[in-house]
Amino acid sequence: MTIAAPKPSDDNDLAEFGYEQQLHRSLGKFASFAAGFSFVSILTTIFQLFGLGFSFAGPAFFWTWPCVFLGQFMVALSFAELAARYPISGAIYQWSRRMGGEIIGWFAGWFMIIAQIVTAAAAAIALQVVLPNVWSGFQIVGEDSSLTSSSGATNAVLLGSVLLVLTTTINCVGVNWMSRINNIGVTCEIIGVIAVIGMFFTHAQRGPQVVFDTGAAGSEPGYIWAWIVSGLMAAYVMVGFGSAGELAEETRNPRRVAPRTIRLALSVSALGGGLMIVGALMAAPSLTDGRLATEGLPYVLGAILSSPWGTLLLIDVAIAVFVCTLAIQTAASRLMFSMARDGRLPASKTLSKVNARTGTPIAPSVLIGIACILVLAVNVGNSAIFTTLSSVCIVLIYLAYLMVTVPLLRRRLQGWPHGVVQYDSEGRKLFSLGVFGVPVNIAAVLYGAAMVINLSWPRAEIFNPSGDMPILQWAAPITVIAVVLVGALCYPRGKTVPNPVTIGASK
Repeated sequence: MTIAAPKPSDDNDLAEFGYEQQLHRSLGKFASFAAGFSFVSILTTIFQLFGLGFSFAGPAFFWTWPCVFLGQFMVALSFAELAARYPISGAIYQWSRRMGGEIIGWFAGWFMIIAQIVTAAAAAIALQVVLPNVWSGFQIVGEDSSLTSSSGATNAVLLGSVLLVLTTTINCVGVNWMSRINNIGVTCEIIGVIAVIGMFFTHAQRGPQVVFDTGAAGSEPGYIWAWIVSGLMAAYVMVGFGSAGELAEETRNPRRVAPRTIRLALSVSALGGGLMIVGALMAAPSLTDGRLATEGLPYVLGAILSSPWGTLLLIDVAIAVFVCTLAIQTAASRLMFSMARDGRLPASKTLSKVNARTGTPIAPSVLIGIACILVLAVNVGNSAIFTTLSSVCIVLIYLAYLMVTVPLLRRRLQGWPHGVVQYDSEGRKLFSLGVFGVPVNIAAVLYGAAMVINLSWPRAEIFNPSGDMPILQWAAPITVIAVVLVGALCYPRGKTVPNPVTIGASK
């Protein structure tokens, strides 16, 4: 029997879950979409990582992009259904604890906080790839701008730290300022993506059939294995699309808006990114001189753009880096706030405070910013370790996703959502997968498990390309074990949860 649940309003929505409305609810549809799109930030990530995929599998690495998108879209559909029913900040933590219990929820949140801190630092360091090419004056330390050089690494930390100070300040000022700046930045990024795609296709050297060229298989034994490795590029890029869920308590009608923007942010990113990859392969001056593998998109852009247009595009990439860092830090601060509000973190009383004037949890924003700068400083001492940390943190994100999709699948097999039809604040039915829920959820779990194995596999080519530190080859399993052990020490034993969840509940 189908039961109709009463429609909630934005004002009393949180009270249903035992929380007060403290954050300012002012974000609209585009701001919600922008949060997810800017976290993925294809202009930033493909600009950085194109060479990684191409170097392993040649032009045919393109096909890993739609494969990863399909897998992640299964995850996004599952997230969208949860976002409609649990419109609460700290989405991954809140969803996983309601599906799997307090322990699973806490570790999912713990994994995501660690991963988002490292990811924000990795995004901030990308300024070094862009700004010195816009103006040599941005190379403040030394003359060599390469990230692997001593001066380049130090300068990267300096530029990244300045960026993190700015994003921290914006997050402290209030969500309205954050959303305005993010909206402008995302608009610029979308325009930049369209411009790049247009330039690539109008300067094509070869046809789209280039995506069937396997090129050289690199050092891996057999092409299929090399192709699987090249898929890490897409796996690194297509994460963070669920950020709309992190900002649910600041979004108007989040039960309807968040599910839609989660799906839209991933879909638009996948479409734009796929066209960028195809366009770059078509427009590259050469596929065999080695430069496309080592230099990536800057090599193609430098060959087809005159200096003024190239500089303008680099400025647009810098804007994308800025809003990407801002979005990741914002999502991390809301996750930390949500866990602290439940008394699940050290210093929870301080971390759960919301400034009455700005409607912003200032302490989490500041703490995240400081932690990002500390992680960024690793690049000065050893850029290889920083690169490895950036790779490993993606594994933590995929594990956190699994800690949502696996318990969700178990709940589905037990009958969730138990025939309850819920409505948003406008009286419309919530997004639901219906009879497709179980197969979509199974696909999401299988994909997530496969990607965790692929991302964690001890490959020297990924984790220790220089060969100087063999232990880095095992960085992924070592880091995951270390994060679990530290998490076990930090887990709040014996403390009462203010809003405990009941796994058998119908909601």
